[in-house]
Amino acid sequence: MRSKDNNYKQVHSTTQEVPYFRFQRALEEKRSLFREFQVRPPFQSVKDIFCLRINRTIDPYRKISINNLQLKMNNATPRKVVTLRIYPLSNDISEVRFWYDDNLIDVQRVKNSDLKVVHF
Repeated sequence: MRSKDNNYKQVHSTTQEVPYFRFQRALEEKRSLFREFQVRPPFQSVKDIFCLRINRTIDPYRKISINNLQLKMNNATPRKVVTLRIYPLSNDISEVRFWYDDNLIDVQRVKNSDLKVVHF
């Protein structure tokens, strides 16, 4: 079994360098392919990236339906297609984020049992 100290002592057979120090030098010289994770605009949160996505058309009453669950939307234009980004907050509740034309127009919390989309 290797100890933690071996990670800083063992020389790689091909590069003849200790991998940890080689990685640190690459970071300093900006030659590493590793980048800090950033949420890029127009998105505001990781909830907009790591989620389930569904497209729905808003009806004249400013509602959309997902498996017979009706959701009323604020700030919505009827007959437009919105993207729903569903992010599970727990085993029981998910956050539904409504996006239209690269703008977040509404956020609602819904029971997973009511969504019936997928089991998390």
